[in-house]
Amino acid sequence: MAQPNFLQMYQDLIASPSISATAEHLNLSNRGVIDQLATWAQSLGFECEITELELAPGKFNLIAKLGQGEGSLMLAGHTDTVPFDESRWSLDPFKLTLKDDKLFGLGSIDMKGFFAFIFDALQSMDLTKIKQPLIILATADEETTMAGAQQVSQHPNLKPSRCIIGEPTDMAPVFMHKGHMSSVIRVIGKAGHSSDPDAGLNAIEIMHLVTANLLKLKQHLKNNYSIGHFAVPYPTLNLGHIHGGDNANRICGCCELHIDIRPLPGISIPELQALLLNAIKDINEKYPNAVDVIDLHDPIPAFTGSIDNSLVKLAEKISGQPAQAVNYCTEAPFIQMLGCETIVMGPGSIRQAHQPDEYLAVEKIKPTQAMIKELILQSCF
Repeated sequence: MAQPNFLQMYQDLIASPSISATAEHLNLSNRGVIDQLATWAQSLGFECEITELELAPGKFNLIAKLGQGEGSLMLAGHTDTVPFDESRWSLDPFKLTLKDDKLFGLGSIDMKGFFAFIFDALQSMDLTKIKQPLIILATADEETTMAGAQQVSQHPNLKPSRCIIGEPTDMAPVFMHKGHMSSVIRVIGKAGHSSDPDAGLNAIEIMHLVTANLLKLKQHLKNNYSIGHFAVPYPTLNLGHIHGGDNANRICGCCELHIDIRPLPGISIPELQALLLNAIKDINEKYPNAVDVIDLHDPIPAFTGSIDNSLVKLAEKISGQPAQAVNYCTEAPFIQMLGCETIVMGPGSIRQAHQPDEYLAVEKIKPTQAMIKELILQSCF
């Protein structure tokens, strides 16, 4: 069977919707992308294992392996994308469009395009001469729960020596990144007529006290934790969304605030959760059980690897860029649980991720193709 060329593969991946969303009406299966990748892998001699997620039925992981023995390289990425706002896209998000020396499409850099680069590199190699195994991992639901990577982390027979996760880093190796916590702060008051404030308990007024304490926690995190590798060297706390009440003449009975915390390596999730609960402790003592903290998703721990391991050194040599730390979050802490040297390194800029008219600059294609091919050759041949 004739193999598709690079742009054909890119288009095929973009054309298969695989949105992950917490809103059920937006949430889609990734099976089409998984089947496409498995077809390409099998045509090159890979053995493929497709597994449905236990925690997300209808979503699938793919593990494709070529070669036998120890010392394998795994190239990993997620097959899902974020939802899109059609009103903000000027182009069809599911059609790869070349315009102004850019390749546009949903997932073009975050991160379906990485798989097109992988298979483009493999097509130019004599795979019968492979000396160490190559594994391609494609996961589901990275954009929401990371359930795919979490399930892979428990795989009994997957033991790569090295892993490159192809998130958009402009092909700079990333050896460390922050984690991610998203929580709902919910205040339950008592509704009533606004003409008699003492007859109710205003949830917005209590939330005012909560936000004051959260801003103190935000400053505490900034003052007491720091890692110089990061452009933003401290843990961040963002007040992202708030809603409460339903009418001007009614005492607000419920108010919700959604917050985002980005923990540094070295700060455990339980430690941060304890700090968060402590921030509302005095308010709950004054207004018993009025304030609750609920995780929007399972917290994602921070990722840290060695800046001196052999994979980092190889990636620095091939890319010509020093290893760095980044503020965003990936599947790396779960992949690392397999016991492999792990970095994040892939095509495209993180500035394009989750943006309307997401694109990859055409000028980046040839250098990226050369680097990914060299990473495979140096590791497996």
